[in-house]
Amino acid sequence: QGGGSAVIDMENMDDTSGSSFEDMGEMHQRMKEEEEEEEGEAGAAEEEDGEFLGMKGLRGQLGRQVADQMWQVGKRQASRAFSLYANIDILRPYFDVEPVQVRARLLESMIPVKMINFPQKIAGELYGPLMLVFTLVAILLHGMKTSDTIIREGTLMGTAIGTCFGYWLGVSSFIYFLAYLCNAQITMVQMLSLLGYGLFGHCITLFVTYNIHFHSLFYIFWLGVGGLSTLRMVAVLVSRTVGHTQRLILCGTLAALHMLFLLYLHFAYHKVVEGILDTLEGPNMPPFQRVARDIPVVSNAVLNTTAKAMALTL
Repeated sequence: QGGGSAVIDMENMDDTSGSSFEDMGEMHQRMKEEEEEEEGEAGAAEEEDGEFLGMKGLRGQLGRQVADQMWQVGKRQASRAFSLYANIDILRPYFDVEPVQVRARLLESMIPVKMINFPQKIAGELYGPLMLVFTLVAILLHGMKTSDTIIREGTLMGTAIGTCFGYWLGVSSFIYFLAYLCNAQITMVQMLSLLGYGLFGHCITLFVTYNIHFHSLFYIFWLGVGGLSTLRMVAVLVSRTVGHTQRLILCGTLAALHMLFLLYLHFAYHKVVEGILDTLEGPNMPPFQRVARDIPVVSNAVLNTTAKAMALTL
């Protein structure tokens, strides 16, 4: 230690006194590791983005498939519904009836049956009622033409069809709604059939009174024929309704509408007064000649003739 020794004590040396080559190596190694970490993170981010885009595309495809499937299902249901309503076989049971059955039901519509304990049977067919409505249209059109009815808006055919079908469908719907409120056991088809066959009395009454112009005859048919058909419908509804108040409301409403409709058809398209005046006055006599001052003129002429005859005799 005292002399010049060439041995270097490495433990007593300062840490910062060494060469900077090792420091540069460590820095280079650290920067390389950081770049590798950044590249790894970028790769991971790109992989995550790819997975995200892949999931998004998958979801889009699933959404399109679900939408297409729903569209196809809706299209099939719509086409099935249209084909269901367009199929004529659905209406075949309501029009599959023999002429003998229609004739028997026409006669039964004029015979009221007093049976309250059990619901009376109603024919669930629409062939007979529909033919009666068309018959009523033809009779009403005949009455319009014979009475010289003038329709300002529309035609005679359209007015007749609208009146008859409007009454049949409208009153049937209203009575069915009222029957639902009164707990009556009747369906819409049965109500249409019942009211349709009830128009048989209207057809007979109007056909007779449109060709024979007498008020008394109309009132007889109105009370007799129209009353029988109304009583038939009332008896059926009474047998299918429970409760006195419900029966009174339902049957009273139906009877009033049915009888008033017959009065309307008679007096709205039938000019009885003009036929009576033409019969009394004659075809060529104007109505203004029937005045009170014509009587003195005739009386003076008669008196003058009588006076002349008496003078010649004397």
